[in-house]
Amino acid sequence: MPEALFAILRATMGFYSRHIFPRLMDWVMSSQDFQRLRTDLLQDARGEVLEIGFGTGLNLVHYPASISRLSIVDPADLLPKRVSERIATVSFPVQAKHVTAETLPYPDRRFDTVVSTWTLCTIPNPVQALREVSRVLKPEGTLLFLEHGRSDDHTTAAWQDRLNPIQNVIGCGCHLNRQIDRLITQAGLRIADLDRFLLPGVPRLAGEMYRGRATPCPA
Repeated sequence: MPEALFAILRATMGFYSRHIFPRLMDWVMSSQDFQRLRTDLLQDARGEVLEIGFGTGLNLVHYPASISRLSIVDPADLLPKRVSERIATVSFPVQAKHVTAETLPYPDRRFDTVVSTWTLCTIPNPVQALREVSRVLKPEGTLLFLEHGRSDDHTTAAWQDRLNPIQNVIGCGCHLNRQIDRLITQAGLRIADLDRFLLPGVPRLAGEMYRGRATPCPA
């Protein structure tokens, strides 16, 4: 393929990932069902909180006002004007860093709560990111997670495997077929609660949800 065509494709995908995809996902993930799930999960956040994969800040309004501070990490700077407006509405301090979750710039045992919502599907090395989560969590701290992932239904899982390369492109790195609970335990965290369910109105390929809490394993 000529170099000029490669350049056009790179420019097209770059525009899509920076401008079109974030707006599309912000609209989709703002639906009532997604907002309800955020509220249910984040009501248990406490103390000093870290959110990995902050995206466009849709979790912000669902945090309890009682948390002491929110630190956010995301390698992408998505819809910065919209994110700034959302940060300005909350009562707790928010500190942002544009870094990857695989190398968190925080000391050991810093956070009471770490939050991951629809993030582990996209992180290039999710196990390494979760090891970092375990490192920065206090011994009594909690990871709150809400993710989509691999189905327990063999037929659905097979289709997730087949379509994953396409999803990886149109979803800007999103994977359909990651087994979230296995990733969490592989990273050395202990799952305290796990709820598996189908998200209403979403095709099963992308609607298989993993919701729960995990804690650092005792040293």
